[in-house]
Amino acid sequence: MVPVPTPLLNNVTDTALIFEGGGMRGSFSAGVVTALLDGEVHCDWVGGISAGSSCLVNYVARDTERARRSFVEIAEDPRLGNFGTWVRGRGMFQSEWIYEQTSEPGQALPLDYEAFRANPATIRVGGFRAADGEMLYWGRDELHPKRQLMLKVRASSTMPLLMPITTIDGVDYVDGALGPSGGIALDAAQADGYEKFLVVFTRPRGYRKSVVKTPLTLRTLFRRYPAIATALIERPANYNRTLDELLELEREGRAYLLFPDEMPIENGERNVARLRSVFDAGRAQAERELPAIREFLGLA
Repeated sequence: MVPVPTPLLNNVTDTALIFEGGGMRGSFSAGVVTALLDGEVHCDWVGGISAGSSCLVNYVARDTERARRSFVEIAEDPRLGNFGTWVRGRGMFQSEWIYEQTSEPGQALPLDYEAFRANPATIRVGGFRAADGEMLYWGRDELHPKRQLMLKVRASSTMPLLMPITTIDGVDYVDGALGPSGGIALDAAQADGYEKFLVVFTRPRGYRKSVVKTPLTLRTLFRRYPAIATALIERPANYNRTLDELLELEREGRAYLLFPDEMPIENGERNVARLRSVFDAGRAQAERELPAIREFLGLA
């Protein structure tokens, strides 16, 4: 008989934890994950989109080492992908290897799936259906077994053009950042009844997305999937609107927004030293803000 893992306990039940995406800028969020776990901040609702969904997995599994390796050491592996793999149709980031193969025992990022399942937190991983532009948030039951979890994290993280479209049960999906929230799972948390939010960003405070300057090019590139083109064009307005809503919630005392003090890298960063520096900065900033975070969460 396979032993049933002891359920983990969560000490924050009234606040949703949300991880923004951002590719390898997620190295900052990974540092935050480490600080939150070391500080025994265990939220009972966790949402993530794109790279934020990888942070979600590591946070829920309570695996600080995997959190770091997912966004730092992974960049050293030549199997991560490059222009050559992109030309061959496997993407600048080889997503099947990154999300599904590395999570297996003995691989680069083995996932303790039993620990993940033992955490009773409500989970929301956001993906975008390519055919019609429908935004989906997959929950616990849809993220089982482990292959389904990693396949849907892969779908949530599939950056158009840079990575091959992810197909699940014959349906094509791309990056959940294309949804109406602009890539921040505030809408999912609100739909589940939450009114307080702890949000981890990968852009500094004051950042705003600029209007897309080449909409006709996008419509040409995605003529097979017009919903993707439309979503890319609308994403800046969607993202900025969600950000404005969160800033208002912050003013009302209902959101704690953790913006990086600075962000010196972009989403495609491959330099391990720079990634480690951003990870360390995220951990240090979260440790510095931990007393305020715990007070906001009622843990002080």
